[in-house]
Order: sequence, then structure tokens, then C-alpha cells
Amino acid sequence: MTVIVTGGAGFIGSNFIFFQFENHPEDRIVCVDKLSYAGNIATLKSVMNNSNFRFIKADISDKEAVESIFGEEHPDIVVNFAAETHVDRSIDDLSVFLKTNVIGTQVLMDACRKYNVKRFHQVSTDEVYGDLPIDRTDLFFTECTGLNASSPYSASKASADLIALSYFKTFGLPVTITRCSNNYGFYQFPEKLIPLAINRALENKKIPVYGNGENVRDWLFVEDHCSAIDLVMRKGKTGEVYNIGGHNEQSNIEVIKVILNQLGRPETLVSYIADRPGHDRRYAIDSSKIQNELGWKPKTEFQNGIRKTIEWYLNNRDWLKNTVSGGYNAYFDKMYSEKLSE
Repeated sequence: MTVIVTGGAGFIGSNFIFFQFENHPEDRIVCVDKLSYAGNIATLKSVMNNSNFRFIKADISDKEAVESIFGEEHPDIVVNFAAETHVDRSIDDLSVFLKTNVIGTQVLMDACRKYNVKRFHQVSTDEVYGDLPIDRTDLFFTECTGLNASSPYSASKASADLIALSYFKTFGLPVTITRCSNNYGFYQFPEKLIPLAINRALENKKIPVYGNGENVRDWLFVEDHCSAIDLVMRKGKTGEVYNIGGHNEQSNIEVIKVILNQLGRPETLVSYIADRPGHDRRYAIDSSKIQNELGWKPKTEFQNGIRKTIEWYLNNRDWLKNTVSGGYNAYFDKMYSEKLSE
């Protein structure tokens, strides 16, 4: 069958494409990506010459371009990874988040309706639930937890989720949604916590940490996430939401200290900066639904996953160097440089 993967030159999307070719080599994969700051065509180098792969540079909010692609490919499944995802950027300027995350999702679903796509899968985030108290380790997000987005980014993703579910109820579009915890692994853009810390530590530069660094996240290895999405898009019940968690809760400062220890760098590189507005305290996923219905469980414990991740970045310094472009450096300086202690 033919699977359109939007945002496939980004972190999770590219890993999903690699997972598909490893586990379903008979399928045709069409990657649609506008190659924004976080999209890296070099990430897809290993699959570019695969006869079952096609890359198309396009914006999912461009209705004419999307309908042209669907008309040529007639996809069986569409998996939507394309999104603006960085909370800080959404605080700085929400408009592009609304265009990509909300309007782009609508454009894709309208095309799915027009071309009778068998499954539209929306990749979402646990951030749509808001946050949990750090001292209530007995509390977890379930699929029935109310939407309570804290940031403009998470509000845009919650909006897209609700629109997707409305298309299922109103038009009968075969929609599924997954909401994942924080991903980490190979090819992640270095504005996110783990690759940012690795990159800064390798250069012996200060690592910015919001507040006291005690905010807790449930860390999910990207390959485990890809396996869960694959199950849901093929076997999940339409109209349903599935939570995907790694069962690896760690505070931000704990993660950074693990990275510094493995790289042999001092903890003096940590620089605490003023917390960002509306910073969620704790995310924790109850993924019993996908485990009970589809038999999925995460395979990667955090200590093993972070070790493999650090090793990958050490072995792919050229990719990291090329990804940290002048544009990203300018953004980093704007957001953090004045806040960093010397």
C-alpha cells in the first residue's frame, strides 16, 4: 500500500520512515515536508534511492499542492507528523503554529475525504492534557483526561485533535490519534533538551536549564514510538485516541546530569535561567489502553536509550554540525544568551 508521511524529514517522521522500510519494505512511502528549520533532507539520505520512496517538498497548508499529491499517489494511509513543535517559538509567534498545526491538518483531512483514504493518523502530544503535580506520582494522563493546554503550541495541537475527531463524527473519516510523551533518539533537532545538552556539552558551553530543572517528563525512545504508531495506524480502532508513554520519568536536571556524566563533562556547565511562562511541571502517561488492545509496550529503558542516543551523536558529529545552522544559532542567541551565566 501507499503511505503518505508528512513531516518525514523531521525527527520522529524520519525515524518512522526508517521503521516502515525495515518492517514493511513492500509499502510505498511518500514523504511530504516543507523543509522548515527543523526539517533536514540529509536525514533521509539512506532511503532517497529506494524505489518505493518519493520525497516531495510541500507545505501541508497549501491546499492545491496537497490535492495534487493525493491525486498522483492515491494514498491508503496518511500519517501526519508535520507540525511546529517548540513551545518557546509558539510563545514568540503563534501564527505559524496555527497555519501548520491546525489549518494544515484540516487541508490534509479534506484531501483524505476527497480521495477516500482508508486511514488518517494524527500524531499528537501529551502536552494537550496540561500538567500534573510533581508530588502526585500516582496520577497519570489517560485518554479520558480533559484537554487543558498550557502553551500556544499545545493549544494548537489540541485544536487539531478536536477537529480530527469532529471529521470522524461528522464525515465518517477513519481517524486515529496518538498522544506521546517526550521523544528522544537519533536525528533530533538540537533545540530540544537532550540534543541541545549533548551539543553544548561537547563544545564545553553552558547548558540553559529553566527554573530549578525539576520539571518531570516521561521519556520515550523514538523507535518505540514508531512501533506504536505503526500498530495504531494499521490495527487501531477508528475514532479513538491512544496514549503512548515510555514509562521513564526523569526530571530535566537528572537527564542533563546523565549526559554530562557519560560525556565526562562537569556539572558546572549547567546554567539555571528564568523559567518560561506556563512551564508544565510533570507529564506522565498511562498507556494501558494501547497495551491491552494492541499488545504494545515500550522496549527501551531510559539508561539504555540515552546511552545509544549519546553514542549516535558522537558518531554523527557532521550531521549535528550541519544541522546547527546559522539560523538556529541566531535563534539560540535570541532566546538564551542573555540569560546564561558565565
